[in-house]
Amino acid sequence: MKKILLSLLLTVCSFSTVLANSEGIAWDRAPNKTNDVVSLQNGAKLFVNYCLNCHSAAYMRFNRLKDIGLTEAQIKDNLLFTTDKVGDNMKVSMDPKQAKEWFGGVPPDLTVIARSRAGHNGTGADYLYTYLRSYYRDESKATGWNNLAYPNVGMPHVLWQLQGQRKAVFETTREHGHEVQVFKAYEQITPGTMTSVQYDEAIGDLVGYLQWMGEPSQNTRVQVGVWVLLFLLVFTLFAWRLNAAYWRDIH
Repeated sequence: MKKILLSLLLTVCSFSTVLANSEGIAWDRAPNKTNDVVSLQNGAKLFVNYCLNCHSAAYMRFNRLKDIGLTEAQIKDNLLFTTDKVGDNMKVSMDPKQAKEWFGGVPPDLTVIARSRAGHNGTGADYLYTYLRSYYRDESKATGWNNLAYPNVGMPHVLWQLQGQRKAVFETTREHGHEVQVFKAYEQITPGTMTSVQYDEAIGDLVGYLQWMGEPSQNTRVQVGVWVLLFLLVFTLFAWRLNAAYWRDIH
């Protein structure tokens, strides 16, 4: 019996170790910019210029960008690269077969990506904010890039001109009797067009737009929810006093 319990305990410990090793890096907290119209507009510009070339947002229409303060003329002049109609969905013309051949898989649709990537480390926005800031040069990969938040990622660093090129510095340590590589720091190889602070702000704008795109009416929903709760609170007060008056007359 003791041997069985010991075997079960070792199994659980081994499983816990596997889980711990598969968790990856901690996610940074994404700034909440879904109420910042200027930030959302910049995020939309970044999304169309850097993401919409390969990824689609098939459940989002261009004319919905009017909800973040853009006019139809601004959308037509600055953001319509994949279609000629403002009422069209944000689709790409890339052939899925070619995409699979080039990248090893079809790039996922990003309409609700910020809602689908939530995990025990944080929200989907936290993951995206960390992921887009965790690229580094890795010549052993076909794309020349790797990512701390998503090891062996297939997508290259499309924003590298903004961030510049970095390499990751690892240190070899021993854990549970095995040698493991632990990330220590980044070393800048070549500068980007943005400083690290500016790049983080730009990624915050992009992630905020992805959050908003996943549910464009979320801010309205929250505002309506607050008013509904206030109404229920007042109604509860009236109902409580009415109930007291009713039973007072009966007794």
